[in-house]
Amino acid sequence: MDFANLIQTVAIYALPVLFAITVHEAAHGYVARHFGDNTAWALGRVTLNPVKHIDPLGTIAMPLLLYIATSGAFLFGYAKPVPVQFGNLRNPKRDMIWVALAGPGANLIQAVFWGIAFYLLQGAGVTEPFFIKMCQAGILVNIVMMVFNLFPLPPLDGGRVLVGLLPWRQAELVSRIEPWGFFVVMALVIAGVLTDWWMRPLMTLSYALLEIVLTPLAMLVR
Repeated sequence: MDFANLIQTVAIYALPVLFAITVHEAAHGYVARHFGDNTAWALGRVTLNPVKHIDPLGTIAMPLLLYIATSGAFLFGYAKPVPVQFGNLRNPKRDMIWVALAGPGANLIQAVFWGIAFYLLQGAGVTEPFFIKMCQAGILVNIVMMVFNLFPLPPLDGGRVLVGLLPWRQAELVSRIEPWGFFVVMALVIAGVLTDWWMRPLMTLSYALLEIVLTPLAMLVR
């Protein structure tokens, strides 16, 4: 392992990752409060202070260890989930969809902003690789977080969306997966199923859509 390269990679990805997880989690709490659940607000989790959302094991130790062990081939991490009492929502089954979508939606918006920053730097004639790579990292991190969290299996955001959309009987059956959902997702990741059949196709689509959205700006700064 080239530790100089590791330090450089950490420096490039640190800010995008902190923003990605912080805004993602805060968005869940903010939308939950909007629909009637003040749990996250009361615990101080509806905040842009990254310290409130960082999990020492899942946000720092695990990604670093995996990066070193696999030479960057496999990375995984997580933040402290924002607590939401879905029963407190005014219309739990409907409102949980919006609460769940808030996190991936926040990542999508951030990816757009990092893309804007990328083209603005180019337009300003900035050639410093560090800042260019940071913008590219910001786009990548947020698209990965968005697509991964939209996978339709509890406890991921996509799983909560699925539970909210299904009829009550089917929704109850899917929700029973949640205690084992994390292990199922990890098994699918290790087997390459989630990566090949979900992550790559949706990431390719996300990049294509992002390019379309940013095309006017790209043409303006050229």
